[in-house]
This record gives sequence, structure tokens and C-alpha cells, in this order.
Amino acid sequence: MWRAIVLALTILAWPMLGLADDSAHDEKLPTIGPAPDFALTSQDGTPVTLGDFRGKVVAVTFIFTSCKDTCPLLTAKMAQVQDELGADFGRKIAFASITVDPKRDTPVVLKQYAQAFGANLSGWAFLTGTPDAISDVAHRYGIFVSKALGDDVDHTFLTSLVDPQGNLRVQYLGVRFDSQEFRRDLLSLLDETE
Repeated sequence: MWRAIVLALTILAWPMLGLADDSAHDEKLPTIGPAPDFALTSQDGTPVTLGDFRGKVVAVTFIFTSCKDTCPLLTAKMAQVQDELGADFGRKIAFASITVDPKRDTPVVLKQYAQAFGANLSGWAFLTGTPDAISDVAHRYGIFVSKALGDDVDHTFLTSLVDPQGNLRVQYLGVRFDSQEFRRDLLSLLDETE
């Protein structure tokens, strides 16, 4: 299987994103650099920063709850992997889904969305914030967001893996990446610390 990893989005995004290929899974994933921090609000209304996940492997992605096509596919794929991770999920591995539509995606709306997908909220945070805060964190993760026709939102899909030390290690482009490879990469980052 091929791994869709971005080398560079634009000069405004990360100058160089990590490259992951079909090499053996016993090789370490590349280190891109420090993952961009954020200070947002969870589905429970509590403040959350990237530093709150220190010591865990974190998958960071961007979605919005009124999306009718790709966001539900990505969230469902992550829910499947969440279930496959078993006891490691929440204790050692966490997910953070950040909305790109903060005006509509309030904590209450995000919590309903999370529950609809069977998200284990002990390890999966659904995050919102001010439009400026969301725009800033999206930009720093290489996500481009624009308003589309009607109430829709166009945005790029990148799922970023952050190691327990807070380093950005790899980014998957789109929603069609292999979920088993994604799970293996999460576990390989966990294995580095054990």
C-alpha cells in the first residue's frame, strides 16, 4: 500500500513535512519538528492544549460536524482504529479532532457528533475555539480552509501524528489512507517510548 504523505503544502505551511514510504515498519518514522501547540475548548467546555497530551501519541485531524461527505468518513475510520487499539486508547494514544467551523461547532454540537460516532471521550477530544484561534492552528498544521457555497466549508485533510515528546512525525493526506497502516504507525511511536 502507498502512504500519502505531504512533502510541502506551500511556503506558508511547514517548510518541509516528513516523508514516510513503504519501508519496513521496524524503521523509525521521520521527525518533522515540534508539533504546533494549540489552546482550544473541548466538547465538555474545558480548555485543552497540545501539552495536555504530553506522554501520549496523538493523532490530530480537522473536521466539521455539518460535513456530509469526507469528514464522516475520516471520523468513522478513526473510530474503527480507536476500537482496535483497545486498552492503549486513552491511556497511551489519543485523538484530537479540531473543527474548521467554530461558529457552528460549539462544544455541545461537537459532543453530539462525537457520541454519534461512538468516540471514546476519555481519549478523543473534539475541539473548538474562536475563529482566529482555529484559523491559526489550522494554518500551522498546513490546513487550508475556505467558505464554500451555502454553509459548506472546504478544507484540506491532513491527519498528523505527534509523538509523546510533542514532535510532529508524519502527516497523512486525505481520508483514503490505510487504517491498518495508521494503527501500526501509532503503535510504532508508542513502542519508541517503551
